[in-house]
Amino acid sequence: MAGVHHVKVAIVGAGSAGISIAARLLRKNRELHGQVLLIDPSDKHYYQPLWTLVGGGAAKAEDTVREQASLIPEGAKWLKEAVETFSPEHNQLRTKEGSTIHYDYLVVAAGIQINWERIKGLKETIGRNGVCSNYSYDYVRSTWENIRHFRGGTAIFTQPSTPIKCGGAPQKIMYLADDYFRQSGVRDQTKIMFISGLPNIFAVKRYADTLEEVIQRKNIETKYRVDLVEIDGEEKKATFQHLDTNERFTLSFDMIHVTPPMGPPDFIAKSALADAGGWVDVDPYTLQHKTYKNVFGSGDCTNLPTSKTGAAIRKQAPVVAENLLALMRGKLLHARYDGYTSCPLVTGYNRLVLAEFDYDKNPHETFPFDQSKERFSMYIMKKHLLPIVYWDGMLKGLM
Repeated sequence: MAGVHHVKVAIVGAGSAGISIAARLLRKNRELHGQVLLIDPSDKHYYQPLWTLVGGGAAKAEDTVREQASLIPEGAKWLKEAVETFSPEHNQLRTKEGSTIHYDYLVVAAGIQINWERIKGLKETIGRNGVCSNYSYDYVRSTWENIRHFRGGTAIFTQPSTPIKCGGAPQKIMYLADDYFRQSGVRDQTKIMFISGLPNIFAVKRYADTLEEVIQRKNIETKYRVDLVEIDGEEKKATFQHLDTNERFTLSFDMIHVTPPMGPPDFIAKSALADAGGWVDVDPYTLQHKTYKNVFGSGDCTNLPTSKTGAAIRKQAPVVAENLLALMRGKLLHARYDGYTSCPLVTGYNRLVLAEFDYDKNPHETFPFDQSKERFSMYIMKKHLLPIVYWDGMLKGLM
C-alpha cells in the first residue's frame, strides 16, 4: 500500500550491491537499525554467476535462487516496490505504487536493464527454436536442453557491443558447449561461431592471449565488431550488422545462444542522477555522486569504467559503506575503489582462467601463481567456493 516513509538511508536495489552495503552499514553503526530501507520489487534473489554452469549442465538452476525476504539484513526494512522517479534536490523518490520516500542519504544499486526487445524477433522465440540465453532464470535451462540435444550443424554464440553484466559469460558457455559436443560425438559435424560487437575476445591482453589459444584449440570461428539485430526463430536465421560499415548479413543456425543488449535502468537514465549515457554519475574512486553529495552508487547501474561483475561489487560495497558513514560523521571520504574486477573465465569442464584487473587493465591477481593459465583448482573455486562466499560472506557484510 502506498505511503510516505522517512528514513536515514534509502537503498534502491536489493541485489548483491544493495544488500551487501546495507549489511555493512548496520554492522558498523547500530544506530542505523530501523533507519535503512531497501527498495526492490523482486521477491527472489539470484546468484547469477552460476548460470553459466547451469546452462552447461554442471549446476542446478534451483541452487541459484533464494527468497529475498530471507536475505534482508537484520535492522533493515524492505519496501517491495519499484522506484519510478528521483528528486535528489528534495532528497526524495517515488515508487510506481505511489509511495514517497524521504531520505537523508541515498544509495543507488539497481543493477542493469536487459533489453531483449532491442533484437527484433528475440522475445517471440527465446527459449524455443534453438534460441537460448543464460541471462535469465526463465531461459537458462533451455541452454542446457539445446546443448544436450544438439546433433550437429551451426552453433552461434553472440555478445553485444553494449556494456553487459559478466562480460566473459557469452564466451564461457561456448567453451562448455564445445566440450560437450566433443563428449557426445557431434563436434566433427558442428561449426561453432562467436560473433561479438566488441573489438577483441577480452580487454586485458594477458588473459586475451590465453583465450585466443583456447579459440584456436577448439577451432572456433570469430567475428568482431558485429551485433545481432534480428532473429527469425521459425526459419532459424539470424541477422547481424557490422558496426563499422552498417552492412548486414544473415546466417542460418541450428542453435544460437544470445546475450541480449543491456543498458541503464530507464528510471535512472531519465533522472537527474544520470550521466549522458544514462548511468549513475559517480566519482570512480569514492563512489559518491558527482553532483548530489548525499548520494552514492554501486554496481552495474553506475558509470564506473570497469567490468560489471559481482567481484567488482564485493570491492565497491565496503567503499560505499565506509564513505557514507564518514559523510554522516562529517569526516573526509578516505575509502577508495581502484576499479578491481574479476572474471572467472570457464574454458571448459574443469578448466578456468581467473582474470583479475583494475581500472588501468593491469592484472590484480589474488593467488601466487600465473592466473592466465587454465586451471582445475580455479574451476572448483568458482563452482563450489564462490557461491558460499556470496551467500554467507558478501551478502552478510563479512567479505
